[in-house]
Amino acid sequence: MPNTKSAEKALRQSQKRRVKNLAKTNAYKNAVKQFKKYIAAGNIEEAKKLLPKVYKKLDKAAKAGVIKRNKTSRLKSRMSHLLGTK
Repeated sequence: MPNTKSAEKALRQSQKRRVKNLAKTNAYKNAVKQFKKYIAAGNIEEAKKLLPKVYKKLDKAAKAGVIKRNKTSRLKSRMSHLLGTK
């Protein structure tokens, strides 16, 4: 438990940030899972439609500092490779 007012405020801020970060993390992970699910099922057209949305989720997560820019680039590259586009 925090002992000072500033520690209490820091705890509140930390909890708010954690919720936001988890939401962004879950959003990009779910998008990537859905994309891979379409690829595994052979549903290429749906995967092509979903790809820009996945890119957007990844970029937003990177912008917020939830994941690093290089990880975003790596995931985007691997997904486009799975789709057969470059």
